[in-house]
Amino acid sequence: MNKKTPYDPRYIAGSEIRSRGRAVRPKDAATLILVRRDGEQPRILMGKRSAGHKFMPNKFVFPGGKVDVGDGRLRPPHDLHPAVMARLTRGCSPTRARALAMAAIRETYEETGLILGEPDTPTLRSRSESWRQFLRFDINPRLDSLQYIARAITPPYRSKRFDARFFMADADLIQGDVHEAPEGSGELLGIHWVTLEDARALELPNITRMVLTEVERRLDQQHSNDAAGPFVYFQHGKPVTDQV
Repeated sequence: MNKKTPYDPRYIAGSEIRSRGRAVRPKDAATLILVRRDGEQPRILMGKRSAGHKFMPNKFVFPGGKVDVGDGRLRPPHDLHPAVMARLTRGCSPTRARALAMAAIRETYEETGLILGEPDTPTLRSRSESWRQFLRFDINPRLDSLQYIARAITPPYRSKRFDARFFMADADLIQGDVHEAPEGSGELLGIHWVTLEDARALELPNITRMVLTEVERRLDQQHSNDAAGPFVYFQHGKPVTDQV
């Protein structure tokens, strides 16, 4: 009897598997892991995707989502750290790199209601409704505070695919109270802060487990912005783990 691997499509709900035709082209997406260090152990923010989602329903994930057009049209006062920019632009332009980081911050706001950035600077302006909602608090995003820790491209057998970059930031970036139960758009349910140990006991996507390991490694070893992280993608139907 053949043993199933973590990437075996038999693990995936039927509605998530592509039935025929060419593989779907992955869309750029960004995810943000927020870390609180105000207790005995670091805690991270996670929420549960609802059962109605076509992509990873009922799974616990970090806030994040696909890049919008408006994400690439804003240039905040504090740009990405040069080492982060250098690593991101191995696979895209500087404008796209900033858009990925901006998407991580915007999606975190939309899904959790938490605003990451810096007050008391001339506030950016945007025609994007999503960014107008964020910027009405007179907060500018702080891209220089984001670490780039991992990248993953959804397997080709899925009906929805994303080329996701994972960023990490301290919860100190959050303006206002760091709520124990943040509330956002309702896209993520049961949003709460958990230790890494408790997070591993949740129902997680396989890629999220890999990213948790990378988060723990960076917290333990105090990695700098130029430290490489894992990059998971598929080649000839098999998962490949590279460095990014």
